[in-house]
Amino acid sequence: MSGSLPFYQKHHRHYDRDYRSKETVSKLSQYQTSSRYTAGSSTSAATSRSSGLNVSTHYGLEASRLSPILKRAKPTYLAVDKDHQIIGYVVPIFRGSQEFGTGFSSREEARVRDSSKYMAHRDLFTSGMEMERSEQTSRREAIRETAERISLNKRIHEHGVHFKRMNEDNLMHTPEFVIKPRSHTVWEKQCVRLHCTVSGWPDPRVVWYKNNVAIDPVGHGDKYKLESKYNMHSLEINRCDFDDTAQYRVSAMNSKGELSSFASVVVKRFKGDMDESLPSPRHGPVCEYGVNFKTHIVDKFGVTFGREGETISLGCTVIISPALHRYQPEIQWYRDDVLLSPSKWYNMHWSGDHATMTLTHLNKEDEGLYTLRVTTKSGYETYSAYVFVRDSEAEVERAPGAPLDVRCLDANKDYIIVTWKQPAVDGGDSILGYFVDRCEVGTNHWVQCNDTPVKFARFPVTGLVEGRSYMFRVRAVNQNGMSHPSRVSEPVAAMDPSDRARIRGASAPWTGQIIVTEEEPAEGIVPGRPLELQVTEATKNYVVLSWKPPGDKGLEGVMYYVEKCVAGSDTWQRVNTEIPVKSPRFALFDLAEGNSYSFRVRCCNAAGVGEPSDPTEATTVGDKLDIPSAPSKVVPIRNTDTSVVVSWQASSEAKELVGYYIEASVLDSNEWEPCNNKPVNVTRFICHGLTTGEKYVFRVRAVNAAGLSQFSPESEPVEVKAAIASPAPPYGITVLECVFDSMVLSWKQPTFIGGADITGYFVDYREVIDGVTGKWHEANIRSISERAYRVSDLKEKRKYQFQVRAANMAGVGIPSLPSDTFLCEEWTIAVPGWFDLLFLKSYLISVPILDKCVLILTFTLFKELQKESEFQMKEWVRKQGPHFIEYLGYEVTPECCVVLKCKVGNMKKDTSALWYKDGHEIKADENLGFTEGVLKLEIAQRDSPADKADYADDIIWRRLKISKKDSGVYEVVLKDDRGKDTSTLNLTDKGFKDLMNEVFSFIANSSTPLKITSTENGIRLYTFVSYYNDLLQVTWHYKDSAISFSDRIKSGVVGEQLWLQISEPSEKDMGKYAIEFNDGKGGLRRTVELSGQAFDDAFAEFQRLKAAAIAERSRARVAGGLPDVVTIQDGKALNLTCNISGDPVPEVTWLKNDREITSDEHCILKFESGKFASFTITGVNISDSGKYSILVKNKYGTESGDFTVSVFISEGAASKKK
Repeated sequence: MSGSLPFYQKHHRHYDRDYRSKETVSKLSQYQTSSRYTAGSSTSAATSRSSGLNVSTHYGLEASRLSPILKRAKPTYLAVDKDHQIIGYVVPIFRGSQEFGTGFSSREEARVRDSSKYMAHRDLFTSGMEMERSEQTSRREAIRETAERISLNKRIHEHGVHFKRMNEDNLMHTPEFVIKPRSHTVWEKQCVRLHCTVSGWPDPRVVWYKNNVAIDPVGHGDKYKLESKYNMHSLEINRCDFDDTAQYRVSAMNSKGELSSFASVVVKRFKGDMDESLPSPRHGPVCEYGVNFKTHIVDKFGVTFGREGETISLGCTVIISPALHRYQPEIQWYRDDVLLSPSKWYNMHWSGDHATMTLTHLNKEDEGLYTLRVTTKSGYETYSAYVFVRDSEAEVERAPGAPLDVRCLDANKDYIIVTWKQPAVDGGDSILGYFVDRCEVGTNHWVQCNDTPVKFARFPVTGLVEGRSYMFRVRAVNQNGMSHPSRVSEPVAAMDPSDRARIRGASAPWTGQIIVTEEEPAEGIVPGRPLELQVTEATKNYVVLSWKPPGDKGLEGVMYYVEKCVAGSDTWQRVNTEIPVKSPRFALFDLAEGNSYSFRVRCCNAAGVGEPSDPTEATTVGDKLDIPSAPSKVVPIRNTDTSVVVSWQASSEAKELVGYYIEASVLDSNEWEPCNNKPVNVTRFICHGLTTGEKYVFRVRAVNAAGLSQFSPESEPVEVKAAIASPAPPYGITVLECVFDSMVLSWKQPTFIGGADITGYFVDYREVIDGVTGKWHEANIRSISERAYRVSDLKEKRKYQFQVRAANMAGVGIPSLPSDTFLCEEWTIAVPGWFDLLFLKSYLISVPILDKCVLILTFTLFKELQKESEFQMKEWVRKQGPHFIEYLGYEVTPECCVVLKCKVGNMKKDTSALWYKDGHEIKADENLGFTEGVLKLEIAQRDSPADKADYADDIIWRRLKISKKDSGVYEVVLKDDRGKDTSTLNLTDKGFKDLMNEVFSFIANSSTPLKITSTENGIRLYTFVSYYNDLLQVTWHYKDSAISFSDRIKSGVVGEQLWLQISEPSEKDMGKYAIEFNDGKGGLRRTVELSGQAFDDAFAEFQRLKAAAIAERSRARVAGGLPDVVTIQDGKALNLTCNISGDPVPEVTWLKNDREITSDEHCILKFESGKFASFTITGVNISDSGKYSILVKNKYGTESGDFTVSVFISEGAASKKK
């Protein structure tokens, strides 16, 4: 309709009648004046002219619409459909009648008609414009409302996004499987779809795996189809074949973590459809797609150390060449050669070129050798490294480590035997035993199973509900406290093994064959005897029996009765009197420890009870398993600069051995640390994480279910260095002597000894005949330590060549170059002649006479020779009895102990040694049991004299640390019936000073470099010495000048630590500091630079410690005064007071059952003088029972004190109430 409107009505909203001409307006007014007549005559005209009826009526309607006085209802010009819905407008056609008399001329009448027609059109179009304008207005309002709603939603969304961005950590969470994929069993050539629903924020990335290999739908055509919509994910496998039988895993991962779920697909195949012509599987390297793949593993993970509860990731970059798009190798992870599968403990990921495995929550069970295996059709490559897991920090100091490897050894409806492995760390005190806890699957309620700790690493748990599943954990305890609980075991159901096997059999995977067996039913047959009854396990807590069912066929529903008999009697007692057992295995409890029992078993079914089996031998109730013997011969060998290879000889007596624990200690530290926290069942282990350059000793002990063995003897110390190598070949082989059948060879040491001392040499020889060399033969089977050797059993007049090989701890090196050719024949040398001596008084001459030599001796020389002869005579007489080979002297040990020692000889059992100081006897040693040895007097740290020792080697006497009181003249006297000998040492004045200077030199050399530390009072410089003596003189220097000590700068000694304290330091204290040890020989000086970054760090740490000390002294505290429990009678008054401290004065809050309470008439709370807080209940009643707390708080900290109020009603009051 809008198409018929003129342009000015379409585009001009403000249209009015002034737009028309004056003539049109006058004509219209005339027409409206005569309209009354027109309306009145229309009715009479209608009765006389039937032919103009329709036109007249229409005209009358038009006239009435134009008339200002309406006599009839307005006609409508809206078009409607059958349902009376407006679908448009109707514009009537204006028609005039020639027969209708109006009093106008024909021309005027035509003009009036035109004007009326125009007016009718205008009014109709004006009404349409108003309606359209109204529709436009309502449309604009609707659009405005929609725009406002969109704007509001956008603002809400932006606010939500901003809130998420500002509170990201609160909203982000790991993926969760709302619906997990289900396992399916399908026939071949069918389709299967796996569904899952995953939630998580940020939205997780979902990857599907088949047997731990990511599925790439693009690389497999239309075999796989992946869909992901609205957090719903699916994997569709088209036309399944037998190779699609596998375990499928869906992995959801976001920035907060990764979670996996598993489902199995079993594809069944009709036996008739099997293709017998299929080729057998290929073995060995093959080419796929005509390509030979080469795999390289780079960016490898190294030896890793973790602690229980932590999360670590192991990863390697894998390069496969040539690189094929979408080619997927098989990635497998192993621990100790056992294949690992994804679980809540292990997450495995392959990104296309990087293989990663994440251990989400470390436990000691995770310790071991981890191996990555990358398999292609052309072969495989592996890489391995060890992961060590240390114990987590104990809640109680010196508490033992947690047990590990908790398993269910045997499960039945009546009991479950739990086993575990003992920890390597016992906290310094022996483990008293273990507590076993159980938890029903689906709950978090742990129940302790044993009231007293058990030492044996197996325990039968009873009191279980049949058919329910349980998990177990174990805790170790020593006299210091309880360990952390172990990792929980896998769930196990409390039911008979036969029932468990039946349930498992219902869900067994398809094997590709269906075998149907059928037996004839046997009714009314009593079963026979059980076979091969034996005691498989016996401890002081339980005995386990096992047997085989009777050999009769067709017996269904066979069960068993177990009977016991005390050894020596014929009275058999049935153990399971109420319900027979179904499985051929049974555990007996409540047996008297130390008694002997025999056992037998009867079969039963609906037909009756059969004959008993043959009884077992008498079994004594007690622990049959003994603690293993200690290992021996521990040998450490260098490996790398941080590791050592330790080998040992296995325990000679070890039944059911679990493994070995290895411990290491820095030499002379006496602090042992475990090298492994999981037992190893080999006799060679690489200990990692050692300090380069340190010397270590090692020890080993064995472990089984009965406990830990004693430690092996300590190994020889070994220095941690890079791996040693076999030595280079020796050189310079020469002949020193030759006889008719042997030669003596010598050679020079190799130029490179391989990082270890040469332990020996091996000599080879070969015969040379006419320039042709023969085969090499070994001259010595055992190595020789000297660089000279006689080669025997040679043939005279034959020529030989020789070669030598050197050996060290790493092995035997390569042989040297062959020597020159030597002829085996006897050498001839002239024999010296005789010498004649002539003694004259005046001079000494030497005259050769033919083959004689004449020696002339002077008088002076004669006297000297006479004195020497007399001395030698005395020495000969002295040595006929006990005597000194080396006279009394002293030495200072590295521990700064002073040892007086002398070497003696020709001793007998009745020979005695007497020690004197300043003429007073201080020690007597009698009945010495050796002929030659060393006497020692050690001035060392000991509270009392040592008991008499075994004098096979040394005689030792110990005193307190050396001091001025030890100066004097020391003397040792040896005597028996053959004579005596004396040795004296003067340790007074200069002798004692020289001795102490040597002690001071050892102390100075043992000092550590000066170090800087901070305290709450200032900066401290310190050094440690292995031993401190009060006579030691030290001097502290600042900028090469001796320091003048004051209240601000002090020095002192604490134990073996020498320190210099600088209180309230400032920049003026920056500079070079030194400590000088005076040993009488020039001394030793240790220096440190306290400036630059070192001073800044120390000063910052001092400020922090100072602020922390102030905060600790000033923080709010509850000093005391509150009891733990208050028991009070109903109606009594309760008053408690405690002391409060803190600066500023703390705020005090009282709580009851963790809810704040205020002071009222019943409960009066006071805080007086900023020090005393009181709690008063005027008349207690039952409702006042509960847990009360006082909470004090200031800006430095908060502390609380708790007590419990228990209100009881007296018997008299209770009876009155009744």
